[in-house]
Amino acid sequence: MLLKEQMKQGLLYCEFGHASAEDQAYEKLIEHQRVHCKEMMFDYNQTRPSDTEKKQAILRELLAEAGEHIWIESPCNMAYGCNTHIGENFYANFNLVIVDDVEVFIGDNVMCGPNVTLSVTGHPVYGEFRRNGTQFSLPIRIGNDVWIGSNVVVLPGVTIGNNVVIGAGSVVTKDIPDNVVAFGAPCRVIREITDYDKEYYRKGCPINPDFDK
Repeated sequence: MLLKEQMKQGLLYCEFGHASAEDQAYEKLIEHQRVHCKEMMFDYNQTRPSDTEKKQAILRELLAEAGEHIWIESPCNMAYGCNTHIGENFYANFNLVIVDDVEVFIGDNVMCGPNVTLSVTGHPVYGEFRRNGTQFSLPIRIGNDVWIGSNVVVLPGVTIGNNVVIGAGSVVTKDIPDNVVAFGAPCRVIREITDYDKEYYRKGCPINPDFDK
């Protein structure tokens, strides 16, 4: 099976050392994509915060899809960039890391706290299998209206639904359904989001009367 197919199907693969001409050509392609992403991330992270036009131009050149009103605080790092799809009104605080060896899909109105990691790639448990850099990659999907708290890690193959809060410090190993608050390591659903949350922005703290959403 070709390297490209192994990557797309979530099978074990190695990014280098293949014999076939087609695999070798693909190795060169993904190596070019990785280096290009590092160069673009360097430029993004070195661009002055006030130069918003340049920062936006870099993101739009790099990403597979970029909706309107995206802001990512520097520093930020991605593996490929070209495999990441971001919707409208996205905000990420400092130190966002996206390991996007395969596709990452982020919906509309998503917020990330500091030090969030989204990683599509892992390695086999058995040590001997890791010696040559063998890995596997599974897409990550994040829905609309999601808030991912500080220091959260989202692992390969996870889908997070719509209108979800992932609490700070969580390690998300399994899918999270719509309309819930979830946290922990491993992350688990704690409660549903209900009408109570339309009246209280956190437990015991009512929405201020003059609040204009």
